[in-house]
Amino acid sequence: MHFELAEEHRMLKDLAQKFVRDQLMPLEQKVLAREAEGKGVGLTAEERAPIDEVSKSLGLWGLDAPEDVGGSDLPQVAMIGVNEAIGSTVVAYTLPPDSPNLRMMMATVNERQREAYLAPYVRGETISAIGISEPGAGADPAGMTTTAVRDGEDWVINGRKIWTSRAAEADFTIVMAVTDKEKRRGVSAFLVDGDNPGFKVLRRIPMIGGAFTYEVALEDCRVPGWKLLGVEGQGFAPMQVRLGTRRLEMAAWCIGLAQRALDMMCEYAPQRVTFGEPLSRRQAVQWWAADAATKIHAARLMTYDCAWKLDEGRDVRQEISMVKVYATEMAWEVIDNAMQCFGAMGMTKEMPLQLMASLVRNLRLYDGPSEVHRMVVARNLMGGTR
Repeated sequence: MHFELAEEHRMLKDLAQKFVRDQLMPLEQKVLAREAEGKGVGLTAEERAPIDEVSKSLGLWGLDAPEDVGGSDLPQVAMIGVNEAIGSTVVAYTLPPDSPNLRMMMATVNERQREAYLAPYVRGETISAIGISEPGAGADPAGMTTTAVRDGEDWVINGRKIWTSRAAEADFTIVMAVTDKEKRRGVSAFLVDGDNPGFKVLRRIPMIGGAFTYEVALEDCRVPGWKLLGVEGQGFAPMQVRLGTRRLEMAAWCIGLAQRALDMMCEYAPQRVTFGEPLSRRQAVQWWAADAATKIHAARLMTYDCAWKLDEGRDVRQEISMVKVYATEMAWEVIDNAMQCFGAMGMTKEMPLQLMASLVRNLRLYDGPSEVHRMVVARNLMGGTR
């Protein structure tokens, strides 16, 4: 076994961390102030433009995209370090293109879709969203009720989607819909353009941590037949590719956030004196730091192990569920202890800790709550028993 990153992947991780330190972290106070005023944490167009220019010039676009459409075709292992760096700040920024939807498209596009959708996406010219969850069918895709029915050469989609990030800004949304009601997982994926008259954004939903999601209605949404993504009735497997990629990203982000919280605690504790002694001499604080370092190390090893197995083509559904639970809950504990260490100052919206905690609280639920992932692990261990 070899537990070191390849030299080029280590250099990429260092480059990503330097980019975060130099370009994103200087914007944290603006983001914190905006979130405190209830305006969300998104960057403005004026803030994003120079960041895009720098990240593109550094070669940080299309990292895991195919080379034939302008990407670098990097493995999942390389992306863990990059996402750990991106996760170490509360400034929300995605290096184009967003990997989960990219990976799903890579597994399914035909040549026409590759040219019309994948290539522009890799070049950073378009934004994508995905519609999976529905009112009443969040963590259980088998409860999906949105349907797609053939009408000549087209498909007509009807239903509702909720918790869809970027739906209002997206140039296209990958919409999951039932095409075979007789099959438990008889769902298909469709490329639905943002300007399709049957695709209607109903409302923007404010979430904790300054994030926003959307509720979407599909009302007689007519989609040309060539925009069926992948094989009819077999959309569940590529959807899992997408979800697995996001869950690994989340684990890496949580490692980055937890490491940031630990670093803040280790810097602050020796300086803060209470009852005649610095906090760093208090056993409670020492154990917070020791436990955090131990659990971050464990989460990092788990995440790299899972990514390596994924690159090897192995079935990692079990490992992904384990990592999703462990990393998100680990980060929540570490950040909570850091807030406790900082006392009242840790509760203020002038410091990033409260926003870090909110971000992690979202991640504990997004793309499957901890309870569902524990259920998946338990079923695998117990032979599918309920």
